Amino acid sequence: MANFIVLLGPPGAGKGTQAEILSKEMNLVHVSTGDIFRENLKNETELGLLAKGYMSKGELVPDDVTNAMVKDRLDRDDCRAQGALLDGYPRTPDQAAALGEMLREISGKLLCVPYIAVPAEVLVERLSGRWTCPVCSTPYHMVSKPPKVAGKCDHDGAELYQRDDDKPETVKNRIDVYMKNTAPLIEYYRQQGLLAELDGTQDIAAVSKEMLSLVRGRAQ
Repeated sequence: MANFIVLLGPPGAGKGTQAEILSKEMNLVHVSTGDIFRENLKNETELGLLAKGYMSKGELVPDDVTNAMVKDRLDRDDCRAQGALLDGYPRTPDQAAALGEMLREISGKLLCVPYIAVPAEVLVERLSGRWTCPVCSTPYHMVSKPPKVAGKCDHDGAELYQRDDDKPETVKNRIDVYMKNTAPLIEYYRQQGLLAELDGTQDIAAVSKEMLSLVRGRAQ
């Protein structure tokens, strides 16, 4: 029976980094919803064209279309043989229920749902500290990777700028939306005994070590 993991975490929690580490260490296929959508849109599949119709009108892609794309991906030989780490799906309890049905159909087992928890104020500091050079695109962070001269790029001296997405008010709104939308999903998996909350304020190596220990323990 192939093992599957759902990884949860708000923007700025380091979910992408941990997903790469976990999928590599556990030999799991990394299944990202973003990648699935891009593949279907690029290849102009029936589902991709259906999704594009909603997206072009600025509407949310309905669950049944998203679920069908994910089901198609999980049904492939690599996922059936190795299992997968799901990143960006499910987003709601309804999608989680659909995932449960998909896994039953392919005899897959949902091992656990690691949730990288980080206080909102830490997330805001992490995300809103990002600045970029407009000339060479070098990224900086005012806490973890500051420039040698405040506000100037180390390489060309250009004045650094902050993307709209990284401004504190935008960041706070993104986090609030995530927390509001994801809270029911977190509770759904907690009630099933699958949720495992991890302290995302630790450094990357410490979070990885804790997560790998958890997943390996569940896999035995």
